[in-house]
Amino acid sequence: MQSLFEVRGKTILVTGGSRGIGKMIAQAFVSNGARVYITSRKADVCDAAAQELSKQGECISVPGDLGTEQGQAHVAGQLRDRESGLDVLINNAGASWGAPVDDYPAAGWDKVFDVNLKGVFFLTQKLLPMLRGARQPPARIVNIASINGLQPPELETYAYSASKAGCIMLTKHLAKRLARENILVNAIAPGPFATDMMAGTLADRESEYLARNPLGRLGTAEDIAGVALFLSSRASDYTTGAVIPCDGGVAAL
Repeated sequence: MQSLFEVRGKTILVTGGSRGIGKMIAQAFVSNGARVYITSRKADVCDAAAQELSKQGECISVPGDLGTEQGQAHVAGQLRDRESGLDVLINNAGASWGAPVDDYPAAGWDKVFDVNLKGVFFLTQKLLPMLRGARQPPARIVNIASINGLQPPELETYAYSASKAGCIMLTKHLAKRLARENILVNAIAPGPFATDMMAGTLADRESEYLARNPLGRLGTAEDIAGVALFLSSRASDYTTGAVIPCDGGVAAL
């Protein structure tokens, strides 16, 4: 029982791991003895984050734009060149776009869906051979969705909420198909965290978010790390197709 949440020795890829929730998750894995690869669209940002996290363990930068097929192929190729298998894939890279419903642009819709939904599916597809070769089976895929995929937000971020709802159904669909190959697929649906993506919103509406949260606070690095460690370790060997809110109870209301 003492090793239920152990990830030491696992090879893990965290997309969008240079900041925000992705960096929180990557740090948890690094500090618990995993070999962690992180991606970011900007190479300098990715390299700097990997250098920072490497002070606590092993973290390797693999920059790439996961909203493009070329970027997905590049990241998958880098992993194949360095590793024979992949134990955990954390699909965290995401984008958002807000605009009034009457003016919402097709370009914003496409940008969000290219990263949040197409990017999740096609990077997973390209990495399936490595997940099938996991050193510590069953392999894991953990998709970072959002409570905005479970209930509509107040903000006019139509593509974001729709893409996260799609991510949740994609999680369940992949879980059903890949269970027969000993690959577990689950999702985390975070609520409000103090991240760069949320900075503008929280600057204007933090008190409103806190008032609507049953626990009365924002999420912390330990909150998201705990769920990620559970879904990436032996503790979740009998869990697939699940969507776990990490939101202080917001989605329950």
